[in-house]
Amino acid sequence: QVNIVQSGGGLVQAGDSLRLSCTTSGPTGGAWSTAWFRRALGKEREFVAAITWSGQSTHYANSVKGRFTIARENTKITVHLQMDSLKPEGAAVYHCTATGQEAYCGAQAREFEYWGEGTQVTVSS
Repeated sequence: QVNIVQSGGGLVQAGDSLRLSCTTSGPTGGAWSTAWFRRALGKEREFVAAITWSGQSTHYANSVKGRFTIARENTKITVHLQMDSLKPEGAAVYHCTATGQEAYCGAQAREFEYWGEGTQVTVSS
């Protein structure tokens, strides 16, 4: 059983920053890659960023590259998504997700087995 607990989110103005956090807990010795996806109202779910278990590899959607940073704490079980220079189109429900493929750093949602409940990010213009 792998559990994902998300925190952060809220209402900000365009240009502001926000940090989302994701803590994944599971069987002792488990290792997993973590990613963030988002779904805006009326739109398809889209990939945002991913990071491997080691934290050495990351991958970003072009739409957030240079503004968002995904990082894993030294404890490894918590991942943060720092979102800077937020745009109104960044408003969405953000989901943290994890896969037991600890070296996977791609953007395919089907590769991720475990999903968090989601947290709302609202960006006012």
